[in-house]
Amino acid sequence: MTALALRQAEATDAPVIAEIHALSFDEPWSVESIAVLMAGPGGYGVIGRRDGEDVGFALFHCVPPESELLSVGVRPHLRRNGIAQAILRCAAADLAQRGAATMFLDVAADNHAAMALYRALGFRDISRRPRYYRGKVDAILMQAELSGIVA
Repeated sequence: MTALALRQAEATDAPVIAEIHALSFDEPWSVESIAVLMAGPGGYGVIGRRDGEDVGFALFHCVPPESELLSVGVRPHLRRNGIAQAILRCAAADLAQRGAATMFLDVAADNHAAMALYRALGFRDISRRPRYYRGKVDAILMQAELSGIVA
């Protein structure tokens, strides 16, 4: 297995991002919505590639000094191998270079694996949105300083 290669995503990566997103979430985003996000002001993404295959992504919105993680996903057979963490650390470094200092995100309260990842990166809970997901599951809002994620 080769090392994970990370690069900035482009709007033309929308099909592969949508593919991985569909493998990761019950309500997948369309290729079109991802392309619009990537091409729009503040749109930013990172793709991870290993052994000739795009294996994970993260999408953000950045308006310095803040950034927001909108979505992150990894192909199911490669999860729990540090791919999402590497993608998020890479993105945090690049977003900091663009002038962002803080990152926000929301995560389903029942997504324990994601919350463990975010906490390991230094995110802390700041708020809760009742029944935000599917009208049933609370969203936990989290925040981290980019300097802590990069470290």
